[in-house]
Amino acid sequence: MAKFLNEDEEFLWPGAQRKPADTGTANAEIVGAYPYRSDMPHSGWWELIERAGRQIDLLGYTLYFLPMEHPRLIEALQEKCSNGCKVRAVIADPESKYVADRDAEEDLAMTLVVRIHTSMKYFAPLLQCENFEMRQQNVPLYNSVFRFDDEMLVTPHLYATPGASAPMLHLRRLGPNGMFSRFATHFDSVWATTMPVRDDRPKKSTRARS
Repeated sequence: MAKFLNEDEEFLWPGAQRKPADTGTANAEIVGAYPYRSDMPHSGWWELIERAGRQIDLLGYTLYFLPMEHPRLIEALQEKCSNGCKVRAVIADPESKYVADRDAEEDLAMTLVVRIHTSMKYFAPLLQCENFEMRQQNVPLYNSVFRFDDEMLVTPHLYATPGASAPMLHLRRLGPNGMFSRFATHFDSVWATTMPVRDDRPKKSTRARS
């Protein structure tokens, strides 16, 4: 059929040529599962942050809880950036209709808009770091993704449920076709829609510390 239509098979049937994931490997990538994000101890998050040396990706509506629960987070990320670690952070556009809808669902005293602006103040010092990028997204956000090299935490967004009360998966990359790669691709897809948070100050040098 593809030859008759003079078209590529992938164009006619997207994914038809994709190598199927090995079920055993895919399941093995699930390190742990938590009924609530808050069930994972702060020390578990911090170990992932500290171990990461190549790539850290953070995607959420606000990312507010990260600097609040880890007072040394910004300092740690600054040091990692100076040593060559690439850090990408994505938060929601506070003027997005999706943020307004989510705020109405959660109905919390501290709104998402307030938390977004607070997070931007926390992360502001990192905008001077050459290996750090922070962007805002304006698309429906179905989950939060936190990548630390080859490990990842994923929180699906449940209706009217704050992030701390949502379930969470802990994944570890074992191959190119597993759960980890699916969510890594998801992050990149959202990233492609984002707008950068601007900072006119000069970037700091990425020279590694001795």
